[in-house]
Amino acid sequence: MKKFIIIDANAIIHRAFHALPNLTSKKGEAVGALYGFILFFLKTVKEHNPDFIAAAFDVHALTFRHKEYKDYKATRKKAPDELYSQIPLVKDFLKAAGVSVFEKKGYEADDVIGTIANMAPSSVEVIIMTGDLDALQLVNKNIKVFSLKKGIKEGVFYDEEKVKERYLGLSPGQLLEYKALRGDPSDNIPGIFGIGEKTAIEIIKKFSNLENLYDNFEKEGILKEGLIEKIKKGKDIAFISRGLSEIKKDVPLSFDIEKCLYQKEEKKVVAFLKKYGFNSLILRFLEKEKKNMTLF
Repeated sequence: MKKFIIIDANAIIHRAFHALPNLTSKKGEAVGALYGFILFFLKTVKEHNPDFIAAAFDVHALTFRHKEYKDYKATRKKAPDELYSQIPLVKDFLKAAGVSVFEKKGYEADDVIGTIANMAPSSVEVIIMTGDLDALQLVNKNIKVFSLKKGIKEGVFYDEEKVKERYLGLSPGQLLEYKALRGDPSDNIPGIFGIGEKTAIEIIKKFSNLENLYDNFEKEGILKEGLIEKIKKGKDIAFISRGLSEIKKDVPLSFDIEKCLYQKEEKKVVAFLKKYGFNSLILRFLEKEKKNMTLF
C-alpha cells in the first residue's frame, strides 16, 4: 500500500521546543523547535518512505469548542513567545520541502487531520504523527497513529489492537464514550465528577456507549448505588464532554491527495538549512552518510 503521512505540526513543535536546548540563529532568532521539528521530519521520511505527506496546523483563534464550552482549555498555560515565533519558520521549511499545509479557522489541527485522513483513498495507508493520544479515536484498518512518548525520539505505533491493549479492551470507536465519562484534564474537558480511568473503562465495556448507559444504568444489580448517582447527576456534562472530545471529519477543506505527493526538493531544503545554520542536517537530508546513519 502507498503511505500517507499526516503530521500534527503544532504538537510536534511543542514537543521539540521542550525537548531541545534554546538554540538561536546567527540573527538571534529562536530555532530550537524548528531544528527539532526538522529532525523529526527527516526521521519520519527515512523510516516510513511515504508517498504522500501533509501537515496540519492550529489557527490562533477560538474554535467551535470554545463557543460550546467557555472553559475549554481554560487551564492550559500559554506557551512562550519563543515557541510561537518558530511556527512560521516550520511552515517555511515545509514549503521548501514541498509538503502541503492544511489549517482552518474555527477548527483545531485534529479536526483537519480527521478530515483529510478520512478523505484519503481506502487503498492508502494513513499514518498520523502526533504528540498526544487524541487522534487514537481515528484509528481503523487504514489509519494508524504514531504518538510520541518522550521528547521527539520515542513513540508508540497504534493500530486497532494496540489501542485495545492501551485501553484494556476498548476499541478506537469507544474512546469518545470513555472521554465522556473520564474527561480530559489536558483540554479541561470535565467528564463526570468522581469517575476515573478504570471505572470509565469498565462502564463502557458494560454499556458500549452513552445512549445505552443512560437507558439501562439504573437497572437493579448492574452498578453500585453511589456510581448510579454520579452518572445520573452527570448526564448533561457527559454528553457535552463527548461532543468536545470528538474529532470532526467534515471540515470544509479542499483536498486532493495527489497534491500531497512527496518529492524531495533538494535545492530548496538545502538552501533553507544553510540559511539557519543547520549544516549538520544537510548530509542527513541528502542521505550521503553511511549505512547506519542515525538522526538522534
